[in-house]
Amino acid sequence: MVMTYDDTPVSVYQSALRGIACKCPRCGRGKLYQGFLTLQPACEQCGLDYAFIDSGDGPAVFVILIAGFIVVAAALIVEVKYQPPYWVHAALWIPLVLALTLWPLRALKALLIALQFHHKAAEGRLIDRDTK
Repeated sequence: MVMTYDDTPVSVYQSALRGIACKCPRCGRGKLYQGFLTLQPACEQCGLDYAFIDSGDGPAVFVILIAGFIVVAAALIVEVKYQPPYWVHAALWIPLVLALTLWPLRALKALLIALQFHHKAAEGRLIDRDTK
């Protein structure tokens, strides 16, 4: 359990729901984005500074792997069953790839940000150890 700014405990499930809804990971009320994937500088409700956020390429990798599996499997099934011309493949799979990659990207990025906040994830540090 992590505590919010008003000292109420928040479960991982609640943090995940806040992320999927693209809301502030601390208060759950402020908007996380100011554009499609551009983050706000801070929460307009609780003032949480979003400078700690670094989701990196994680959301894009997950989306590409999941969408790639779905599209390649569907394209293979359609090819084996119907053997359509190439223009039909292009007409089917290009819009599906765009939909399956752009639609979940925003929510998945927000989910990873919320889980990063919940688990207090930080940049790795090296430990100084005395060698005797």
